Amino acid sequence: MAKIEEVKAMVEAGKAKLVPGLVQEALDEGSAAKDILQAMVGSMGVVGDKFSTGEIFVPEMLMAAKAMAKGVDVLKPLMAGDTSNSLGTCIIGTVAGDLHDIGKNLVSMMIESAGFTVVDLGVDVPHEKWVEAIKENQNVTLVACSGLLTTTMPALKEAVQTVKASGLTGFKVLVGGAPVTQQFADEINADGFAPDAGSAAVKAAELVKSL
Repeated sequence: MAKIEEVKAMVEAGKAKLVPGLVQEALDEGSAAKDILQAMVGSMGVVGDKFSTGEIFVPEMLMAAKAMAKGVDVLKPLMAGDTSNSLGTCIIGTVAGDLHDIGKNLVSMMIESAGFTVVDLGVDVPHEKWVEAIKENQNVTLVACSGLLTTTMPALKEAVQTVKASGLTGFKVLVGGAPVTQQFADEINADGFAPDAGSAAVKAAELVKSL
């Protein structure tokens, strides 16, 4: 098995201690850094699909994301300044009044694994903060708003509407959270909806590629 295939398999298996060495061996074998990165992104896509279908659960997904992060650490010095594989910057957070960050953190990790630079605004993000963050950061291609509680769905609506009414362009708005549905996402004029962390990464990439 080529080393790059071993990297893919070990990321999917969440072997964080093995991945860095295998990534280095793949480089030594002649594989390009961008190809190794793409292989790991593909593995995380598989992991996300398995999570969405209930084949694996949060711990396994976190282990895979950690394994990929270890591999990316090896590649970073080689890819400094190379933006060809970047999907842009994602601004992420939970909406005003929502203090639950476990799901948001999971989505953040998956989206970063998919190739985004993530700017995490944390929890309980005021509506105007979303717009400020878009202005303050370069190449923002995605705004991901999370709301776990039914009581914060109006805040989710207001966050999306504030961003949409800002006049800023060049990005898509993705929403998610336990009470959120595709119908609600459509009603508040979000560009996309994801029911879980695994599908969020896939949907994020899909949305940005349509820009």
